[in-house]
Amino acid sequence: MQANWTQEQLADFSQADDMYVSPFYSDGKTPGTPTWIWSVVADGNLYVRAYNGQNSRWYNSAVVQKAGKIKLAGEEYDVSFEPVENDSALTEKIDAAYKEKYGDSSYLPPMLREEPVSATVLILPRNE
Repeated sequence: MQANWTQEQLADFSQADDMYVSPFYSDGKTPGTPTWIWSVVADGNLYVRAYNGQNSRWYNSAVVQKAGKIKLAGEEYDVSFEPVENDSALTEKIDAAYKEKYGDSSYLPPMLREEPVSATVLILPRNE
């Protein structure tokens, strides 16, 4: 089983609004251009969604490379990316986390649509 974030990290992540995701390029070790993205903590895990759904460049790189870097809450981490399978109970928890964290934003409704929901990614710490 892969390691997960500490409770302290998850608490910091749940408040932070400064996440940048950089999946590796095809060489498997060079991080791509950082993309600013919303992140949420739900069900004890860190999740992101691609605003443009499965057509998003960073999402496709994350799914293919399965690894990269993130910068969040002022720290940089080596991470693995796992696409989230369609699970209505988990989707509801992630939707609720988005609503709680970003409820005042005009960008929230699009993040709850089918395209971004289908491009939800679990982010886990990766040990070299």
